[in-house]
Amino acid sequence: MKKTPLVFSLVREQSTFMTIVVSILTFLSVLAFGIALAIGGGVVRWNNQWDRYATVQITNLDNTDSVKKIFNNNNDKIVSINEISKSEMEKMMQPWVSGGASLTNYLPKMFEIRVKNASDIEYIKGQIATKAKILTHSTALKPSVSAGWKLVSITIFVLFLMLVSIGVCISYISRNIAMLHKHELEILNQVGATDSFIAKQMQIIVAKISMVACFTGFITAAPVLLLILTTAHSARIGLLATLTLSGGAWLALFLLSVTIIIFSIYITKKTTIKILSGK
Repeated sequence: MKKTPLVFSLVREQSTFMTIVVSILTFLSVLAFGIALAIGGGVVRWNNQWDRYATVQITNLDNTDSVKKIFNNNNDKIVSINEISKSEMEKMMQPWVSGGASLTNYLPKMFEIRVKNASDIEYIKGQIATKAKILTHSTALKPSVSAGWKLVSITIFVLFLMLVSIGVCISYISRNIAMLHKHELEILNQVGATDSFIAKQMQIIVAKISMVACFTGFITAAPVLLLILTTAHSARIGLLATLTLSGGAWLALFLLSVTIIIFSIYITKKTTIKILSGK
């Protein structure tokens, strides 16, 4: 089947400029979306990991045996119990408090417990409330989780700005192309070509450029994302250590690139028809 040749095409400068602009914006969009997915997934895993952990602090040492008895009575709900030694507590407090051995008389007895279900924490907490303080790790880490969701919101907002920028750039470039080829468009109208036919010519041109640009942006952004995740893991610090991208996340990033191509084609059609109609 013989293909119908395009009536007009972009000059080299137009094609190069459009390819570079869309590639950069796609790169930034994929990067922003990838970071949002990584942080969002990390926050979810962080919550799922720590809502079954709690720290029990016994300030009145006379209640130690009573608390241990409660632990034994709830043995079916508790996975593990770890008593934190005073030397370990001193090391944890060392960056903020100096004094070494003098802290010994003021440190409470502490246990770290892990339960089977998050609901078991509340049950044990009700029994221990009058004898010791119990603080779930998820509660203590709420500021970190909140900061994580704020970062997700920021990256999603940046992604939105990138998509708006792509739409504005494609619209502007399409308008310039139509104005530069105004003479050809007038000839097409005179010979009976419909606005839809002319818009399709523009869409084919933009589609080819967008495909090259978007896949270039995706392929460039992928190793940068892997570098960010590797650096986060090597830091071994809290939420950063949980950042990762699943297979589904990588598929979503690829589909984002495809969506940008479709979005570019749609914007081109809308802009071209608007110009042809004289609006």
